[in-house]
Amino acid sequence: MQDITLRAINILKDVDYILCEDTRISIKLLNHLNINKQLISFNKDNEHDKYEDIINDLHNKKKIALISDAGTPGISDPGHVLIKACINNNIQTQSLPGATAFVPALVNSGLDTTNFTFYGFLKNRNEKKKQELSKVLSLNSTIILYESPFRIIETLKFIDELSPNRTLCVAREISKIHEEYLYGTANQIIPKITEKGEFVIIIDKSEINTVDFSNLTLNEHYNYYKSQGFNKKEIIKKI
Repeated sequence: MQDITLRAINILKDVDYILCEDTRISIKLLNHLNINKQLISFNKDNEHDKYEDIINDLHNKKKIALISDAGTPGISDPGHVLIKACINNNIQTQSLPGATAFVPALVNSGLDTTNFTFYGFLKNRNEKKKQELSKVLSLNSTIILYESPFRIIETLKFIDELSPNRTLCVAREISKIHEEYLYGTANQIIPKITEKGEFVIIIDKSEINTVDFSNLTLNEHYNYYKSQGFNKKEIIKKI
């Protein structure tokens, strides 16, 4: 409640209506701010069906705000479809600074912030997820993942299997009552995990680029990329 900016409050008071992920959650924010505005559900399940009507309202000079349940619209939250449609229709948009979990998690991780990759949620599960994670872990930058409380242990176990010595910071419930940071390897962190709330996993960069590829045989070169989870077609491209 206290992370919202004065500018955002003034805009919410001024618009004709507010798009939000869940009206039941957003009404708590509006009640706290003493703002009485119409709330319209706009989420990942209906954004493709609703954006054309919203564009028509904007063409008719209506002022509309878009908020998410927690975080920033468009960052692993609905918003991209509507923003792109606005740009394509020459409708001006403004993005306000506000709460987004990965920035404070990265800063407070103590890991290198000069070069980082925000990956968001892993798209696959089980063995496919493991292969996807192998590729992510090979990046020579600090890596930022989002994870749910239902899959956090599974993901950490995969990281422990694929890169057991990698330094991590796992942040939970950023800016909320139960905010928590855990530091160490995946194996050290797993016993301390509370499987509640939303998680940000910050992973130290890989040292993959220290490998001298010029001294590898073709077979060694191939097997190296295979161990990172790449398929045959991807390996051939890399070689």
